[in-house]
Order: sequence, then C-alpha cells, then structure tokens
Amino acid sequence: MRERLAVLEPQRLDIADDSAKHAGHAGAASGGGHYRMTIVSPLFAGLPTLARHRLVYDTLGAMMKREIHALSIAARTPEEG
Repeated sequence: MRERLAVLEPQRLDIADDSAKHAGHAGAASGGGHYRMTIVSPLFAGLPTLARHRLVYDTLGAMMKREIHALSIAARTPEEG
C-alpha cells in the first residue's frame, strides 16, 4: 500500500491492520484484510471527501479487489493536519 500511495506525495501515512479484529467475518474468507488509514497530502487540497477517497481507491487499484476487503480512510491536507 505504501509503495502505491507514494504517488500521492503523502506527508503523513499511517496504516493500521485491523484484520485480527474481524476474524470470522464473512469477508475474511476472501483473503482481503481490514485496514484503517490516515493520509495527509497536498494533492487533496480543494477536493471534497468523496473525491479524496476515490483518489486513494484508484491509486490502490487492484489491491482493492484482492488484498483489501475493507478500508477506513481519513484523508487530509497538510493544513488540516
């Protein structure tokens, strides 16, 4: 994830793997993990929340179909912290 998200020029990127909290969950059988992310990037300036999330999803590409089952995103500009 970090490698792919590098193109978004993150000034901060925190990724937490919450997969263990979802053991036995119906989606767990698909092999994808559950993650929580905080990403701070100047590229989010002027974008609404939905557009920021779409940018992250598009950047992760195929990972969203295989390695990632669920992703919670906090996407902020440097001014937002």
